[in-house]
Amino acid sequence: MEASRRDRPRSIRVLRGVLPVRRSMVPVDIAAGLTLAALGIPEVLGYARIAGMPVATGLYTLLLPMAAFAVLGSSRHLVVGADSATAAILAAGLTGLAAAGSPRYVRLAALAALLTGALLLLARLVRLGFLANFLSRTVLIGFLTGVGIQVAVSQLPGMFGVTVTSTGTGRGTVIRFVRLLIALPRAHVWDVVISAGVIVVVLATRLVSRRIPGALLALAGAIVASHLADLDARGVATVGPLPQALPRFGLPALGFHDAEVLLGTALSLFVVILAQSAATARAYAAKYQEHLDEDTDLVGLGAANVAAAFSGTFVVNGSPTKTEIVDSAGGRSQLAQLVTSAVVLVAALLLTGLLADLPIAALASVVFLIGIGLVDVAGLRRLLAVRPSAFAVALGSALAVVVLGVRDGIVLAIVASVIDHLRHSYHPLNTVLVKSAAGHWEAMPVTPGKRTEPGLVIYRFGTTLYYANASRLLADITALARPVGPGDPLRWLVLDGVAIGDVDYTAGLVLSRVIEELHAQHVFVAISSLLDPVRRQLDRYGMRGTDGPDAYYETPGEALGAYHAAAQK
Repeated sequence: MEASRRDRPRSIRVLRGVLPVRRSMVPVDIAAGLTLAALGIPEVLGYARIAGMPVATGLYTLLLPMAAFAVLGSSRHLVVGADSATAAILAAGLTGLAAAGSPRYVRLAALAALLTGALLLLARLVRLGFLANFLSRTVLIGFLTGVGIQVAVSQLPGMFGVTVTSTGTGRGTVIRFVRLLIALPRAHVWDVVISAGVIVVVLATRLVSRRIPGALLALAGAIVASHLADLDARGVATVGPLPQALPRFGLPALGFHDAEVLLGTALSLFVVILAQSAATARAYAAKYQEHLDEDTDLVGLGAANVAAAFSGTFVVNGSPTKTEIVDSAGGRSQLAQLVTSAVVLVAALLLTGLLADLPIAALASVVFLIGIGLVDVAGLRRLLAVRPSAFAVALGSALAVVVLGVRDGIVLAIVASVIDHLRHSYHPLNTVLVKSAAGHWEAMPVTPGKRTEPGLVIYRFGTTLYYANASRLLADITALARPVGPGDPLRWLVLDGVAIGDVDYTAGLVLSRVIEELHAQHVFVAISSLLDPVRRQLDRYGMRGTDGPDAYYETPGEALGAYHAAAQK
């Protein structure tokens, strides 16, 4: 894999997600782009609200940022735009730095996008795309569930037409919910009616077909009802006038202090974008058996966020929901996303004035449903059924986001991923190989005195050997060397290293000590199925000649044959 990557040209190729164009698919891609615009516009308006940004900036995420990835990315399917998880992380990072929606807030959001884009481009230069693998699917389920709960709770005051003060720390989900319950007697009837109507329309259209733009129909209906019934005069808060123009190009906040403050937020955004975008792009590339260049996708994602920074909008991410919208509509290339950008351009120029009468309660209801959609109950149930320990990790990640906030939650989620990995490698599945009656190898549990044959143990260590699990090697071999009865001494021990991809220095010392102790007991020590690079590591650690194993064998079967031959001498 690495060799193939090095052989690729270093020049940046463009339109890899569009070319070659299949003429028969052009009408389908255009139709998919129109579908994405119809379903995506209400979503990105909601994401702007999650991020604390002016509503119109949500539209802008579907302009230059989406087009930038379509031109510079590798994936033919990944849709890049505003995303609920990154919007929530951004809002948590900007809390307390500026008033939500203010000019300074917008410039700080642009700076966060610029820093995130720079980190993505840096990751491409130093080939850090592999970091996407460190946020496991288990933890991602929990993290997105926590984000969904936080987003949903944050929209409840708008849906009920009440004002709930924020804690200003990004950790106020529980407190906000309690304050909402206290404020419920002051709920505004018209806001509640609007919210209920929007939710009913969206859910009803989903029952018919998910291709129907239920959110768009619900928001359009709310705008018409607001205008005809003059709901503004009845105390219903509305979005208010929006600029009918292209996004304003300008510099983000560029102060060193601001960059220093936002660096942690940018790192959190970087990790989530890397993990979510890579997972989504890989899934669709595998589905259609297409080549995916993740390094090129990093360039596209970085360019998309830099474009967001200079076009007055906020950070963008590879969106699983939008990607599925295009795929289910038949779209098979980034041409669909370019069509969406063109449609949104027209909407930004001509239609934003219609949003002035949009009730905040209607928009909050759409965002509420987005948040509920992130709560992966099915995924959590599946984890609980097949792997309770993974369910506990996912649940812990969700609780961390809800209680501590998104920014700290993502850090704990990453730590949980690493701990989960270390836990498995610390307790590897080590076995003793035994021949079955049919002549096949069977893996048996390690128990004191267990033998492959009388006098012989072929012991398989189940993972890479490093400092944290080297004590397991020592404990297992000590138990195996112990005779279970009189006249049952261990004469040969074969370490099968088929699963050992590396031996670090500390583990090398432990292995050397094990070999020395076995030699002191007059036990013949051999190693089988060891990769050549790992064998060279052992040589560098001084495990050769009398200080190393007595023999190397290609397979456990060869070692078993050598044992039989030695026994006949």
